[in-house]
Amino acid sequence: MTGLPVLGVALAQTTTATTPAGTDQGGQGEDFGKSTPVGFVVLILFFVAVAFLIRSMTKHLKRVPASFDEPEDKPKTGE
Repeated sequence: MTGLPVLGVALAQTTTATTPAGTDQGGQGEDFGKSTPVGFVVLILFFVAVAFLIRSMTKHLKRVPASFDEPEDKPKTGE
């Protein structure tokens, strides 16, 4: 069982030795983090769309009655 940790150390040393330093950026290229004006316009359009959806939803919610129960003073049909 003493050979397992040594094997793990040997594998770690070989993998770090085969990768050149500074080339692996974790999948982030040269342009990582930079945005374009098109992305900003799309983001603004999403905000405008959300504002219109919220406005429409509040209008519809104002039309909803406080309760869906039938009033008690009405005679029920069928009795």
